[in-house]
Amino acid sequence: MKHIFIINPTAGKKRSTRTLVDSIQALDLSYEIVFTEKAGDARRAARAAAESGEEARIYACGGDGTLNEVVNGAAGFDNIAVTNVPTGTGNDFLKIFGTKSKARFTDLKALSEGPQAVIDLIDCNGHLGIDIVCTGLDARIAADKDAYNGFPLVTGIGAYIISAVVNVLHKGIGVSTVVDCGDLHFDGETSLVCVCNGRHYGGGFMPVGDNMPDDGLLEVLVVRKVSRLTFFRLVGKYGSGKYREYPDLIWYRQGHDVTVKGRQELVAVVDGEVVRSRELHIGLSDKKVNFFYPAGMSYESTV
Repeated sequence: MKHIFIINPTAGKKRSTRTLVDSIQALDLSYEIVFTEKAGDARRAARAAAESGEEARIYACGGDGTLNEVVNGAAGFDNIAVTNVPTGTGNDFLKIFGTKSKARFTDLKALSEGPQAVIDLIDCNGHLGIDIVCTGLDARIAADKDAYNGFPLVTGIGAYIISAVVNVLHKGIGVSTVVDCGDLHFDGETSLVCVCNGRHYGGGFMPVGDNMPDDGLLEVLVVRKVSRLTFFRLVGKYGSGKYREYPDLIWYRQGHDVTVKGRQELVAVVDGEVVRSRELHIGLSDKKVNFFYPAGMSYESTV
């Protein structure tokens, strides 16, 4: 079996790529290393490997964006399994494996020998995601954060905070939408709509803590428009999976598809990747992906 390491050299600290390459070369494996240079390279490399028909394990070495590209390239191919070596700043999907996920997924030997599982995928207007799709305030915050990364002394979480302040205080919380999900039809202003296959996003939010990524169902949260005061009071509860405490503000549904229509362009984020459209069709994809992980770890634990 071939082991293909797709490395985003811009992810993580400056010396992390050299350290990663040294670790790969120390393995007793038949391996190939691919360095990405621009957006789309990881997807193209994964698709080329998948279409070769050869059995391979692909390691997305980077953050959520690198994993997302690899997933989109490998989805639906039984000869390929993928994983994430967390050299990026987010790596939200891996948090489903518990608090020690980052350390365990950087153990390349254990990772290469680990089991694999068939994981569901979300389709948002043709773009696949393994973790979470959101649209509304949280998506706008994530989409706008890069505009502040270049500010002096602002990196990572600082850019998120600035983006959150700007969006909440100056751009407003509510967006006029029409949401359809099973028996739920809502025509009005929403704060956000979150569709979960995984459990974590945004660097620390866990809106549905008991979700399973292989059960053939999506967990959907629709948050009505709230005041700024209520937003700041509610956001911590929402982020820790306590949506059941606010049934009048947060509607929960479990199903296979959601449609969100806007009277203006909507911003959606699919595993960190931005999608813009006035109409979002979000559903369980008919494609799946094989995901491998270190032995002894489990995504069935909700701890």
